[in-house]
Amino acid sequence: MKNSVMLVAISLLASSAHSLADTVTANEKKSENSVQEKVKEARLHAKALGGALKSRLQQAIQSGGLEAGVNECQIAAAPIALALSQNGWEVGRTALKVRNPNNAADQWEREQLAWFSQLLTKAKQDNLAPKRPIETYQYDSESGEFRYMMAIEQGQVCMACHGANVAPSVKQSILKHYPSDQATGFELGELRGAFTLSYTP
Repeated sequence: MKNSVMLVAISLLASSAHSLADTVTANEKKSENSVQEKVKEARLHAKALGGALKSRLQQAIQSGGLEAGVNECQIAAAPIALALSQNGWEVGRTALKVRNPNNAADQWEREQLAWFSQLLTKAKQDNLAPKRPIETYQYDSESGEFRYMMAIEQGQVCMACHGANVAPSVKQSILKHYPSDQATGFELGELRGAFTLSYTP
C-alpha cells in the first residue's frame, strides 16, 4: 500500500514538473517572439528615419547646394525623429563623434558603437562586405524595455559634409549650426554612427 501511494505521489510530482516545464518553454517562446517582433519594428523605424532624412537632404542639396543640405539636416532631423517616436518608441541617432551634442551616446550605446566600428574595420581589412544590417539589441524581460541600434556606415553621399576634405564654405555652414561639431574626418566605409531606438511598454 505504501509503495502504491509513493508511486502515485511520484507520478503527480513528475506530471506537475512536466506541466511547469511546458509553461516555462511556452513563456520563453512567447518572449522570444515578442523580442523578434520588436526587432522588426525597430528596423522599420530606423530605415524610415534614414530614408526620410536622405530624401530631404538630397532635395535640399539639389536646390541649394551642400550648404542648404546642412541647413535642412539641422531643421528636419529632430521633427522626423519625433514623428516616428510614437506608441512607446523613441527614435534617434547617435555616434562616437557627434555633430549635434544632443545626440551624444550613453554608456551602452558607446559600447555598441565601438563593437560596430571593430566589425567594419575588420571587414575592410579582410576585404569583405560586412553582414547587413549591422545591428544589436538589448531586452529586459522584467520591465519589458527594449533597446536597438543599427550601424550607419560612411557612404559616398556623406563624404562632402563628414569626410576629411570638407569645403571651407560647407565647414563654415556646419559650424554656424553646430559650433561643437566633431563629425568630420571620416573615411569611406568607416562607422559614421548609428540609429538608436528604445521601446518602453
